[in-house]
Amino acid sequence: MSQSLAAFLTVFVTVFLAELGDKTQLATLLYSTEGGRSPWLVFLAASAALIAATGLAVVVGTAGARFIEGVPLKLIAGLGFIAIGVWTVAQHFRG
Repeated sequence: MSQSLAAFLTVFVTVFLAELGDKTQLATLLYSTEGGRSPWLVFLAASAALIAATGLAVVVGTAGARFIEGVPLKLIAGLGFIAIGVWTVAQHFRG
């Protein structure tokens, strides 16, 4: 397997698993259940939004990489996800 294919599959699987069951997917599910909307319209709009958000992330990440070299980004991202999870659970128990 080439390095490019391996990198593609790594990114694809990671993003695919991260997107399963997230708020964006749930919102798309809800939009598709409302009558009068074409399923293709919902699919295309949600896909375009994901492409735009991903493009923005790639542009910002590529530009920012020059300024944050050596910073443990995976650690920072992981801590961010943990913080969001703790906040979400706390919000649940607050009512």
